[in-house]
Amino acid sequence: MLLGFSFYRTMDSRPIADLLPGLIGECAQLVTVEKTAAHWGSGLVAGFSTPALVALMENAAFVAIEKILPAGQTTVGTEVNIKHLAATPVGMTVRARAELAAVDGRKLTFNVEAWDDAEKIGQGTHTRFIVDMEKFTLRFQSKLDNLKK
Repeated sequence: MLLGFSFYRTMDSRPIADLLPGLIGECAQLVTVEKTAAHWGSGLVAGFSTPALVALMENAAFVAIEKILPAGQTTVGTEVNIKHLAATPVGMTVRARAELAAVDGRKLTFNVEAWDDAEKIGQGTHTRFIVDMEKFTLRFQSKLDNLKK
């Protein structure tokens, strides 16, 4: 801890001083038939699906920190706790916003919210972890290789 803030350190132990609570990421998308619960198979309603809402919120969190991470590092989502507050019909736009709320080593916690053209439709928290892409990819390959044995 330094001055009340936890700094994430790069894989070579250099701190990323800009990775602090308060960073914000936003993204938006048009609700199409492919984004509906009926299409995803998560229900019969032809409205914006909860899986699509989660994906948009995760993307907003990634956008908040992607430019700060050193080359070769990324984040992966590990936990989502949201409430889908209101339905959104096809044709409306949904906008998601993620604010970095806490940094604990490699663990990043975000407050997430989403709105359609009329109202707030979702809110909650999302956790991501910083990973080294090369190591992560090697673990993937190792998992596949173990299946072939």
